[in-house]
Amino acid sequence: MLISVIAFIIVIAVCVVIHEYGHYITAKVLGVQVHEYAFGMGPALKQWVKEKPDGSTMTWSIRALPIGGFCRIAGMGEDLDDEVVIAGKGFNEQPAWKRFLILLNGSLFNIILALVLMALFLSFYGVLDMDSTRIGEIMPGFPAEIAKIQVGDVVQAVNGKEFTRWPEMSQALRDEGAKGEPVKLKILRGDKVLELNVVIDFNKEYGRPMLGISPSHKRYNFINALASSTRYIYRMTVMMIRGILDFILRRQEVEVTGPVGIASMSGHAMRGGLWAFITFISLISLNLGLMNLFPIPALDGGRILFVLLEMIFRRRLPDRIENYIHAAGFVILISLMIFITFHDVYNIFATH
Repeated sequence: MLISVIAFIIVIAVCVVIHEYGHYITAKVLGVQVHEYAFGMGPALKQWVKEKPDGSTMTWSIRALPIGGFCRIAGMGEDLDDEVVIAGKGFNEQPAWKRFLILLNGSLFNIILALVLMALFLSFYGVLDMDSTRIGEIMPGFPAEIAKIQVGDVVQAVNGKEFTRWPEMSQALRDEGAKGEPVKLKILRGDKVLELNVVIDFNKEYGRPMLGISPSHKRYNFINALASSTRYIYRMTVMMIRGILDFILRRQEVEVTGPVGIASMSGHAMRGGLWAFITFISLISLNLGLMNLFPIPALDGGRILFVLLEMIFRRRLPDRIENYIHAAGFVILISLMIFITFHDVYNIFATH
């Protein structure tokens, strides 16, 4: 339980802080005033206030609850009574293209974070190499260990049939092992070619004949890792959008989880080791970035929609009406979050 809580805090802190930093740095670069950038939520534990010659202030703060953070941009309705909004530097005073970029770049930074984390994963840890038949692991107690097959060996042929890719070779091992007779393996070990006869017994735990070998890991240089990560992010994005549309249109059952469910998954990911946890943060960051782009009131995507409509029709909805719409959207989102959280808690107790 404690591990899940700690993991959840780390995941949310990283993903939300990078999201809010995207808003912050874009506003600063475009000359838009920012009141505060906060690490965490709740009461302020420590604040650093920087006074500027124009009479405005910029506050950096550390908050009591280590769950994310926020960025207060001047002119977005979150100004405190004693805060000065410099004329021409408030958010709502900016041209549509500036507001669009400020709103967009929170999600964009989440997507970039997901991309970079996956690239690091591919560079330093790697993925199972399915394009070769090199062995990366020998499972204790299985026929491979008994036959003294070693890590680094390359399985070149199974019963005389040659293979260069792991999936086809693995399938051949299962098919030939199921016949109940010794399987002839041609093994390349360094410069030597070995021929072994191995009985591949049926394994009750896995439900199939198992030699007891796993593929090796393939690591990428960082440039190739970025390219592979981009393709991965694209595929995950398509899957997420399809899943969300399936949920909205009720085309099929889609499992939806909230903070409690994410906390539980965070704990499992942390127990899986550093790289499992990093890939989980990447996935959550991508989720957060994409979800915030959906045109739902109160989310960045809802605000972006209003800006885009303004750019198309050259007319702007009154701030008061837009604020009412976002307030209503916020209530709906909170209600949905409470429902999903209740569902998560119910499932946890129902399975125990």
